[in-house]
Amino acid sequence: MDGMPGDDYAMTYSDKDWTTAALLSFFLGGLAIDRFYLGYTGLAVAKLLTCGGMGIWALYDFIMILTNQMKDADGRTLKR
Repeated sequence: MDGMPGDDYAMTYSDKDWTTAALLSFFLGGLAIDRFYLGYTGLAVAKLLTCGGMGIWALYDFIMILTNQMKDADGRTLKR
Protein backbone atom coordinates (compact mmCIF):
# COMPACT_ATOMS: atom_id res chain seq x y z
CA MET A 1 0.00 0.00 0.00
CA ASP A 2 2.65 2.47 -0.98
CA GLY A 3 1.56 6.01 -1.48
CA MET A 4 -1.33 5.96 0.98
CA PRO A 5 -1.97 9.27 2.73
CA GLY A 6 -0.69 9.12 6.27
CA ASP A 7 1.99 6.48 5.59
CA ASP A 8 4.75 9.05 6.01
CA TYR A 9 3.29 10.23 9.32
CA ALA A 10 3.04 6.70 10.70
CA MET A 11 6.64 5.95 9.77
CA THR A 12 8.19 9.13 11.17
CA TYR A 13 6.13 9.77 14.32
CA SER A 14 5.75 7.49 17.29
CA ASP A 15 2.51 6.38 18.87
CA LYS A 16 4.08 7.57 22.15
CA ASP A 17 3.08 11.02 23.36
CA TRP A 18 5.68 13.68 24.20
CA THR A 19 3.65 15.11 27.09
CA THR A 20 3.21 11.70 28.70
CA ALA A 21 6.91 10.96 28.34
CA ALA A 22 7.84 14.32 29.86
CA LEU A 23 5.52 13.86 32.85
CA LEU A 24 6.70 10.29 33.44
CA SER A 25 10.30 11.44 33.25
CA PHE A 26 9.76 14.29 35.69
CA PHE A 27 7.79 12.35 38.31
CA LEU A 28 9.05 8.78 37.84
CA GLY A 29 12.34 9.15 35.96
CA GLY A 30 14.38 7.73 38.84
CA LEU A 31 12.34 4.53 38.53
CA ALA A 32 12.94 4.40 34.75
CA ILE A 33 9.24 4.48 33.92
CA ASP A 34 9.97 6.90 31.08
CA ARG A 35 12.39 4.45 29.43
CA PHE A 36 9.92 1.57 29.85
CA TYR A 37 7.22 3.76 28.27
CA LEU A 38 9.41 4.55 25.26
CA GLY A 39 10.25 0.87 24.75
CA TYR A 40 13.87 0.82 25.98
CA THR A 41 13.43 -2.18 28.28
CA GLY A 42 17.12 -3.07 28.66
CA LEU A 43 18.18 0.50 29.38
CA ALA A 44 15.20 0.92 31.69
CA VAL A 45 16.31 -2.03 33.82
CA ALA A 46 19.85 -0.61 34.00
CA LYS A 47 18.50 2.82 34.91
CA LEU A 48 16.23 1.30 37.54
CA LEU A 49 19.06 -0.68 39.13
CA THR A 50 21.24 2.43 39.36
CA CYS A 51 18.44 4.59 40.82
CA GLY A 52 18.34 6.74 37.72
CA GLY A 53 22.11 6.85 37.48
CA MET A 54 22.19 8.53 40.89
CA GLY A 55 19.90 11.19 39.43
CA ILE A 56 22.19 12.18 36.58
CA TRP A 57 20.68 9.75 34.07
CA ALA A 58 17.17 10.78 35.13
CA LEU A 59 18.00 14.46 34.63
CA TYR A 60 19.64 13.74 31.26
CA ASP A 61 16.57 11.85 30.03
CA PHE A 62 14.25 14.61 31.24
CA ILE A 63 16.22 17.26 29.35
CA MET A 64 16.39 15.08 26.22
CA ILE A 65 12.62 14.60 26.29
CA LEU A 66 11.92 18.30 26.89
CA THR A 67 14.10 19.29 23.94
CA ASN A 68 12.43 16.58 21.81
CA GLN A 69 15.76 14.82 21.20
CA MET A 70 14.57 11.51 22.71
CA LYS A 71 13.12 9.05 20.21
CA ASP A 72 11.14 5.91 20.93
CA ALA A 73 12.80 2.49 20.73
CA ASP A 74 12.00 2.32 17.00
CA GLY A 75 13.79 5.63 16.34
CA ARG A 76 10.61 7.60 15.71
CA THR A 77 9.97 11.15 16.96
CA LEU A 78 7.48 11.49 19.81
CA LYS A 79 4.15 12.99 18.79
CA ARG A 80 3.16 16.31 20.33
